Order: sequence, then structure tokens, then C-alpha cells
Amino acid sequence: MPKASNLVDVLKRELKARDITYADLAARIDMSEASVKRMFSQKNFTLQRLDEILQATEISLRDLALTSNEETLISELTYDQEKEIISDPKKFIVAVSVLNLLTVEQIIRIYDISEVEVIKHLLRLDRIGFLELMPNNRVKLLVSRTFRWIPNGPIQSSFREQAYGEYLESNFDGEHELMRLINVMLSRQSVAALLNRLKQVAREFSEQHQEDSKLPFEEKHRISFMLAARPWLPKQFKDLVRKDYIDKHAENKAKRL
Repeated sequence: MPKASNLVDVLKRELKARDITYADLAARIDMSEASVKRMFSQKNFTLQRLDEILQATEISLRDLALTSNEETLISELTYDQEKEIISDPKKFIVAVSVLNLLTVEQIIRIYDISEVEVIKHLLRLDRIGFLELMPNNRVKLLVSRTFRWIPNGPIQSSFREQAYGEYLESNFDGEHELMRLINVMLSRQSVAALLNRLKQVAREFSEQHQEDSKLPFEEKHRISFMLAARPWLPKQFKDLVRKDYIDKHAENKAKRL
């Protein structure tokens, strides 16, 4: 059975899928909008209040339980599915747009894609289990909070190619921009702790994306967040490393394995 906090997260996504705002919900259950926001932010529900919300929104507890089970959600597409998506620029735009919680109307307003084309691509994404296309062209994502593109898969490889020429072509000194390159030496335990922390930051980034989904579209800004960590030495440094040091390092690594 999923944790209660997970149920609240799923309930928020269900409300978003049904275009039910906190103000709408407050009116349906006779509460102030501020109280509803506080209830969701603190994830503090009584069973009676949860039952009132489910009845008012026609959402079943069974639906919440099924959707909140991460094992039933997609954490990765297959290689062929990614290849299909990246091969069609419009399909890729639609997939990324729904990940960014854009509505069909917003996709059409921003991009030179017709409604017929958007619906066609949404139906394909529905068939592969990426999302559920609901009545009135509403979209319900079926990806887990840990969803990622396949490492070295078609989409990540395409982004990496663009990253060298476009994403990193910046001084990263403008508004909403930041870059830090930090080189340190840590123990194996500290490295593991660091990687776990970076994964948590990525998860928090995704959760904030969900939290801000209720804001007006005009108040939100596109931002791409890239995390990377690996043992690395610049080539000009590596060329000067003594061979006996490299041999000793390789020997110690073999012993650990």
C-alpha cells in the first residue's frame, strides 16, 4: 500500500489532469483557498476531509492507489520508442511539452503544430503508455517521478550533441543561469553520499515542477537542469600523469573488484 504522502502527490496530479484548481476545490468542499493550499503543502489530511475531496472531484481511492504505485508507471521508454519519438520533431515537441505539463491549447499557441497533429501524437504516446488522453483533450501523465531518458539512448545522445554546441554556449551569468565546476577528492563513501544527494536534488527539482504546475503559464520560465558527476581529469593533466602512478592506480582498482 503506498504511503499517505504519495497519495497526496498523486491527488495533486489528478486534480491537475482534471483542470481543478485549489480555488475550485475550495468552493466544492466549503473551505478557503488558503486552507486548501496549506493542507496540500503540509500533506495533512483527515480521512473525512480526503473522502470529501474524492467525492467532490469524482476521484476514487482505488485510482489514487493504482496511480501512486511507482511500479505501474513508466520510468523509462524502450530504445525503439525513444528512437521513434526523436525521429519526428513534432512528436518530440509534444512529448516534452506534456512532460512540462503544457495543455493542448498551449502547445498549439506556442508551436507551429496543428491541433490534429498534436492529437495524433498524443494518441501514439497514449498507446505506448506514456500518458492517458482523457476527454476534452486533457492529458494525464503515466510516468513515474524517477522517469528518465535512457542513458546513451537516442534522446540523451541527441541532447548531448546539442549540449556541446548550444546548451553550453553561454557565459552562464544571466538571469536564471548558473554553472559550477567543482573538482574534489573524496572517499568512496563520500562519493556515494554525493551521488545520492544529487539524485535527491533531481527528485526535488521534479517535485517543484509539479508544485508550480498550478501557476499561470505566463508566470513560469523554461529551465533545463543538467546533473553530471564522474571521475575525470582534463586531457592536458592526464598527459602529464606518471605511468607508474597510472599502473599503481589500476592495480589498486583491480584489487577492490
